[in-house]
Amino acid sequence: MEAVRLVQFIDDHDARRVGVAEGGEHLRLIARFASVYELAQAGIRNGQTLAALAEANLSPERLDYESVVVERRLLPPLDHPDPARCLVSLTGLTHLGSAQSRDKMHAASAPGAVETDSIRMFRLGLAGGKPQPGETGNQPEWAYKGDGRCVVAPEQPITQPAFADNGGEEAEIAGLYVIDDAGNPWRVGFAIGNEFSDHVMEKKNYLYLAHSKLRQCSFGPELMLGPLPDAIGGAIRILRHGQTVWSGELQSGESNMCHSIANLEHHHFKHALFRRPGDVHVHFFGASAISFGAGFHPADGDVFEIEVPAFGRPLRNPLRIETAREMVAVQPL
Repeated sequence: MEAVRLVQFIDDHDARRVGVAEGGEHLRLIARFASVYELAQAGIRNGQTLAALAEANLSPERLDYESVVVERRLLPPLDHPDPARCLVSLTGLTHLGSAQSRDKMHAASAPGAVETDSIRMFRLGLAGGKPQPGETGNQPEWAYKGDGRCVVAPEQPITQPAFADNGGEEAEIAGLYVIDDAGNPWRVGFAIGNEFSDHVMEKKNYLYLAHSKLRQCSFGPELMLGPLPDAIGGAIRILRHGQTVWSGELQSGESNMCHSIANLEHHHFKHALFRRPGDVHVHFFGASAISFGAGFHPADGDVFEIEVPAFGRPLRNPLRIETAREMVAVQPL
């Protein structure tokens, strides 16, 4: 049975709506709920799965999916009414391809070393990233990306700030979560995402990794409900004037990872500060391939496109590179 996939968007009357993706052609509208956040909270409180609640509230109304995409009316498939209550984070070195790319990136900064810190971290995942149920596995690399203000909707420009050295895609699967009234995390579903990063800055020094992640990101347009398939495959493309100038392959799912989803989730939500009632979390699970690893540098106006058939419509974002720099001066009080 095909997974249910939800889409958030703005309708013709400038109102928020939620729809079920029916193939790639139509959105079947959901009544009573204007957001996936409201739908998720109702499901938790009523003891219903999100899929069952969505099905119970389907309306007969359908909209043309293509027009919503072309008119740039898509929204992220999960958000919070207060962007500050949405935490965006990531974990890395969870896929073999990412470990190889990272190792090459940082080998020069550790001359003579038998193994870089990246490879050692990756080996920890191989050794203990998929523990048995009830056991605690090795923890992965983790980083903070921002709050809801760093999230860009599908089809909208993703910005490389003027102070950045680079802006490159990281095609990943993201887990989307809501915290209930008692402080328990609930996984709403999964989405394909672009965990956009500054790889040139990171390559300068491994200790700049945290800085390099403080960038915008995007995920969606469709939210897959239910479990993540064991193997996820798709295409990563960078388009320039409509032509593909770089392409790669996304390979994810637990069969392509050295950590289980449950282990990544445990090591994120074990921190009590990440279990504040009512919050939303977006957690990127790591990339398998990036264009920077192939020596490609995107240009202003290029379009990042991530297409994964299991997730329906592709995620697309044009790149906008800012050039005007400004000095931020702190005023004494």
